[in-house]
Amino acid sequence: MALDAIRGLDAFSLEGRTALVTGARQGNGQAIAVGLARAGAALILWDYRDDMEETADAVRESGNLVATVGCDLADRDALEAAAERILADHRVDILVNNAGIIRRTPAVDYSGADWDAVMAVNLDAVFRLSQLVGRPMLARQNGKIINVCSMLSFQGGINVPAYTASKHAVAGVTRALANEWARYGVQVNAIAPGYIDTANTAPLISDPVRSKSILERIPAGRWGSPADIVGATIFLASSASDYVTGHLLAIDGGWLAR
Repeated sequence: MALDAIRGLDAFSLEGRTALVTGARQGNGQAIAVGLARAGAALILWDYRDDMEETADAVRESGNLVATVGCDLADRDALEAAAERILADHRVDILVNNAGIIRRTPAVDYSGADWDAVMAVNLDAVFRLSQLVGRPMLARQNGKIINVCSMLSFQGGINVPAYTASKHAVAGVTRALANEWARYGVQVNAIAPGYIDTANTAPLISDPVRSKSILERIPAGRWGSPADIVGATIFLASSASDYVTGHLLAIDGGWLAR
């Protein structure tokens, strides 16, 4: 082994790289965007609403805001047009497919409209955006794609059949792309946040029975916060993870260990 090939903390630096983060307005996406900026990356922020000033201001403190994009990921034509505009003007080195929606209804009553809406954002947009951003990465033979999975990439959940199906599918897409693209220098991985205190989990937190049962299973003894997922994302976005691909990294306070 050549000792001069061993790197230290500089392997985690994102200086000189540009990251595109979807669902960047709040919650996990906001924390990821700000964390990547503080690690040195320039940021392109994407959300279905164009009011991302809180995130944009926090990114600007690091001097690394490139652009904001307001576009509904469920609208395939708009997604493709927005991605093409971004790629015409910017080199995207890191793609974080974070955006996701959830609709809670018992499976027996789950509507086709809710199923289609969840799949469009959580799965279809992840694959299409990975294709579009991945093509120039493959041409350069360098890039990082990080998908956001879930504990429901491993389990079934309750009253969220579309969300569960979509997150299982994102895990599969992650592995499929990793198998094809790793040889070209593009690593595709995923993080699987556990029970994080966000808008999506607010109904669970406010339910004393569900919240208690969830906490009793988490060895860490607390709900996670969006800040808890930032370090793992920086690792997967950096050259420190160049030999990691097709991996789902759980950030769950020990939930899956129980």
